[in-house]
Amino acid sequence: MANFYSDNPEIKYHLSHPLLKHITDMKERNYADAGKYDYAPCDFDDAMDSYERVLELAGDVCANIIAPNAESVDMEGPRCENGRMIYASKTYENLDATRKAGLNGVTMPRRYGGLNFPMAIYSAINEMVAAGDTGFENIWSLQDCIETLYEFGDEDQRKRFVPRVCEGETMSMDLTEPDAGSDLQSVMLKATFDEENNCWRLNGCKRFITNGDSDIHLVLARSEEGTRDGRGLSMFIYDKRDGGVDVRRIENKLGIHGSPTCELVYKNAKAELCGSRKLGLIKYVMGLMNGARLGIAGQSTGVSQMAYNEALAYAKDRKQFGKAIINFPAVYDMLSIMKAKLDAGRALYYATSRFVDIYKTLEDIERERKENGEKLTAEERAECKAFSRLADAFTPIAKGMTSEYANQNTYDGIQVHGGSGFMLEYACQRLYRDARILTIYEGTTQLQTVAAGRYITNGFYGQVIADLLEKGEQGMSLALAASYSAAAPSGAEWCAPEFAALKERIAKAAEKYNAAVAYTNEQKDDEFKDLVIRHLYEMASDIIMALLLIGDASRCPELFAKSAKVYTRYAAAEIEKHYDFILSAKSEDLEDYRK
Repeated sequence: MANFYSDNPEIKYHLSHPLLKHITDMKERNYADAGKYDYAPCDFDDAMDSYERVLELAGDVCANIIAPNAESVDMEGPRCENGRMIYASKTYENLDATRKAGLNGVTMPRRYGGLNFPMAIYSAINEMVAAGDTGFENIWSLQDCIETLYEFGDEDQRKRFVPRVCEGETMSMDLTEPDAGSDLQSVMLKATFDEENNCWRLNGCKRFITNGDSDIHLVLARSEEGTRDGRGLSMFIYDKRDGGVDVRRIENKLGIHGSPTCELVYKNAKAELCGSRKLGLIKYVMGLMNGARLGIAGQSTGVSQMAYNEALAYAKDRKQFGKAIINFPAVYDMLSIMKAKLDAGRALYYATSRFVDIYKTLEDIERERKENGEKLTAEERAECKAFSRLADAFTPIAKGMTSEYANQNTYDGIQVHGGSGFMLEYACQRLYRDARILTIYEGTTQLQTVAAGRYITNGFYGQVIADLLEKGEQGMSLALAASYSAAAPSGAEWCAPEFAALKERIAKAAEKYNAAVAYTNEQKDDEFKDLVIRHLYEMASDIIMALLLIGDASRCPELFAKSAKVYTRYAAAEIEKHYDFILSAKSEDLEDYRK
């Protein structure tokens, strides 16, 4: 029987990272829950055993329930009746299966009914759910919204809402409006305080809301009368049980048909403030979006995996001119590049997940200590700051590059199928349609380049690349982990001798990246920088992913050696292309691009 976890040893490899022990020790507060809860681990080995069991169960559910239901869900889709959203019939089966498997509230503390797992483990489950059905992943993964409520809500709100999500209730984040897409400062849904009933009331419209008829909503609304910018926005919690929100319509989309994308009408809907007024966009949505963007990186990785699986299986089976097409260079070239992009993107995804784990856990520890009048140590504060910055820098490249690779891999997946790939009975066409949204929602790739821009021009990515070249990702990460006792590998240790030539090739590419950044900064022209920033973004991403993959190949050549070689060649060629574009451009060339 298929299993999306045991059938993909690459996932297990990424969960063997030595930083996971440090993460787990902190997440478990040195295993303080042992004895309080019968499912709480007593040490790291016990925790790993729990992770393995849940991942095996999740892999089984994804392979044998969610994936077989995907075609039916894609054909049926959700519908709107009497102001309510009705899922496709097989979506209810998926929801029931994930609830029974306990795959809700994965990262939440046990005192609220959660599993208290690290983000890295949640990320692995997220990838597998997306591989089963990209549209259903949207519904399942929105449980991650509870992280924002847990972080910024008060204890009463945590006690009322977190257990419900852990039991399987659904969530949504209601941000976008007809006149406020990427520009969330323009949100105008009105929030007014009802003095008589001691609650807030929401009035207005939201559009493009994923899973918009969910049980619990996080809503961005304008609480400060007379304002027009982000400083007048606050975050609210709306409970479907209270009523006041109707589904006006469900969008008819190109792909992810199982995911209901709703237009919502708020009519005096009762709500409660989450956190402080005026921080809805400035603080809370930024955290919410970063979590969502990491989720899209996982979704993209799952789609890439399935596109590769479908293409590989077809290439092995399809015969032309007397032999299987996988034996033709034109085909195995495409397949090898698909696999290399998959492995490179996955390495970036899990590295980012670990960075998020460290700083989020330390922030949680800091909140707990504040209640007792205590603080983080100086070392812990430095660690939190370092990993928070890494997470903030890596999230836009993880979201942007994995989603671009998902689109490229599903495109090539159809190409491997030839004419059959254009027929609706093959899954590759559904994956292709589903992938298209990944570079658009939760911030387009163009917006990811904007988010990454300051880390390009201020030299941060350049320093990360230098650290990776010297120490490798494990060495860099372990050196930054204040309380981690294991010695970090040196530059001589992280890259195996058989991959030294690959490392040297990427080192030369890094020199060109740094030269391109310096050239861009020398122009002192913001419009010129905006023109070339996508090229610099891809250069930095390609170099980082290549180094991550070389490190993976050094530790596990049986899984990653081929991909490291193929991706290094691919990345070096891409970097050369971007370098030539930037160094041959001048500010006066901008007129050639203006319309």
